[in-house]
Amino acid sequence: MKYEALAKAIIKNVGGKENVNSLTHCITRLRFKLKDESKANTDALKAMDGIVTVIQSGGQYQVVIGNHVPEVYADVAAVGGFRDAEAEPSGEKMSFFNRFIDIISGVFQPTLGVLAATGMIKGFNALFLALGWLTAASGTYQILNAIGDCLFYFFPIFLGYTAAKKFNANIFIGMAIGASLVYPTLSGIMSSGTPLYTLFGGTIFESPVYITFLGIPVILMSYSSSVIPIIISTYVGAKLEKLFRKIIPSVVRTFLVPFFTLLVVVPLSLIIIGPLATWAGQLLGQGTLFLYNLSPMIGGLLLGAVWQVLVIFGLHWGIVPIAINNIAVLKYDPILAGIFGASFAQTGVVLAIMLKTRSAKLRSLSIPAFISGIFGVTEPAIYGITLPRKKPFILSCIGAAAGGAILGAMGSKIYIMGGLGIFMLPSFIGPQGMDTAFYGAIIGMVVSFVLGFLLMFFGGFKDEEDDAKPKEACNTETMVKQETVGSPLKGTVKPLSEIADEAFSTGAMGKGIAIEPAEGKVVAPVDGVLTSLFSTGHAIGITSDHGVDILIHVGRDTVKLKGKYFVPKVKQGERVRKGQVLMEFDAEAIKAEGYDITTPVIISNTGDYLDVIETEKQAVDYQDDLLTVVI
Repeated sequence: MKYEALAKAIIKNVGGKENVNSLTHCITRLRFKLKDESKANTDALKAMDGIVTVIQSGGQYQVVIGNHVPEVYADVAAVGGFRDAEAEPSGEKMSFFNRFIDIISGVFQPTLGVLAATGMIKGFNALFLALGWLTAASGTYQILNAIGDCLFYFFPIFLGYTAAKKFNANIFIGMAIGASLVYPTLSGIMSSGTPLYTLFGGTIFESPVYITFLGIPVILMSYSSSVIPIIISTYVGAKLEKLFRKIIPSVVRTFLVPFFTLLVVVPLSLIIIGPLATWAGQLLGQGTLFLYNLSPMIGGLLLGAVWQVLVIFGLHWGIVPIAINNIAVLKYDPILAGIFGASFAQTGVVLAIMLKTRSAKLRSLSIPAFISGIFGVTEPAIYGITLPRKKPFILSCIGAAAGGAILGAMGSKIYIMGGLGIFMLPSFIGPQGMDTAFYGAIIGMVVSFVLGFLLMFFGGFKDEEDDAKPKEACNTETMVKQETVGSPLKGTVKPLSEIADEAFSTGAMGKGIAIEPAEGKVVAPVDGVLTSLFSTGHAIGITSDHGVDILIHVGRDTVKLKGKYFVPKVKQGERVRKGQVLMEFDAEAIKAEGYDITTPVIISNTGDYLDVIETEKQAVDYQDDLLTVVI
């Protein structure tokens, strides 16, 4: 732990961990709720290296750390053993669609690394079999196949864990529900048992019944590799667990809550949820296949064209579960096959930029972006190079669309959820080995890469000056370097000393200026990277291309609104351009709640520079010169 010594000192001087009711953090502060604030040694904390100041406000004991507060918070929580310590949640209400995407990404994202790894192993195993290097009967093949199959076969158990975490339920209950769905004895009954009778005869839902539970027929299904049944079952289990926690006495709650939860949800899953969810999954698989087969070429073209756009907005999480379901139900998926060329089109564009540019900075960004893009990691290319320059990103989408059309036309499919980029290629090897569909994937990959490269190389690439050099200003004695920070807001200018929050008014957080906003909008004051965006949306940190750290903190104590009235327009880690809208907020509503919306704009690494000079204007508009940082 990097800040272990600081964490121990903080806990000691807030009165010890037994004096802590709860701990949260915002973008710059540790926010304690103490049982007795008089036990805290405030003077000792203020004098400590690594602590900016201490503020007691609104029933919270706030230890101001700075931009690296998440790392300090993690160490404080670990040292103190604060189980309930967590970052302050956003109070923003999500739409149904956004809630759906949030749930899907929360359930599937933790598994993707291992899912890709096991898929790569199974893909290479299939490649070795196709090349004749291994036989299906060899021990090496069988063991590699076991490694490749282990996660996907027992997927309900793993998803039971992640779904339970997402639904704030007992993770072991979630895993137990998943294990019951893939219990070998129940699976064996379907293959060796004799049906008692048949339900829904003569319909698409015709199902043999092998066993009953308390006289109720149980329609057994194969749940290995399934995704929909376990997610729904865990959600129901989470609701039941909360209900039982309310009505069961605490003295026996530890074992009776899981007892009753499993006793209800597992039979319910096997009798009702599982069959219904399985049929829904089968219908979803057949439905997507029907739509795709209307014109595989057009389907692949559209998927390739829009995939990178979907990734930027997080909407691809609506498609990934469909692909996983298709592999479980159909044993293959044509949907994600269509996007195979997208990363290579992006990489081809980056290679062209790398060869054409004369900017040392742009070239230095392009080299690692190109290498990571080959292996399917395109975020450095998208956010660092192509998206900020717009045209390169559009050209990469065109290259991806061409590759997707070829993949669709040649019937390419993936048979496993494998790796990314070049490591995804073995995923196209099916039971028949390297067929036309596999070679279609290779052709689509090459076409995407080459087309992206050619479009960028010969498409009127507009080079840029090496912007690593900051502006220069002359005076009579020497030549000094400086960077001008534009105004992120429109409004009335105030000196920091006039605002009520002493963490800012004393200059403890750094030099800067304050603005009384006239409108509820924040724009980027410089070109750079959005390094901090707290979940409540009230504060933003930007690092300029020249290394200046800028903190924009809308209002005083507005973290207590928990995201209410704040609408971020960008994501943490994104590259932003000067004047780009970063956030919108309802200024009148915030003031009506009793909060001061005066916004400090701080150079948080002031100590790295000779001086920070404030504007002399009394009112500013967006992008007006606000601060001059003398380097």
